[in-house]
Amino acid sequence: MDNVPDSFYQSVGVSGLIQITVTLVCMTAAWWALQSVRFDLWLKSVRSPQAIMLQIILAIVLGYQLARFLYDYANWSSMLRLFFE
Repeated sequence: MDNVPDSFYQSVGVSGLIQITVTLVCMTAAWWALQSVRFDLWLKSVRSPQAIMLQIILAIVLGYQLARFLYDYANWSSMLRLFFE
């Protein structure tokens, strides 16, 4: 561990912080978007704890998938420039 520069650990930490932030923003956006879905067509009681838990789980899953896509897209874009070197 002594031969790894501190800047490497710092950049990994910053990258992790950015990924956490992007994921939380995407989950919030998914929650906001799910508020326009008419769950009353599929659920008995929209305000029940189970229905709210379903919305939270859907927001987490959709937000995580959106964030994962954004990470992958950024990674693919950075690799694509190596194609033209």
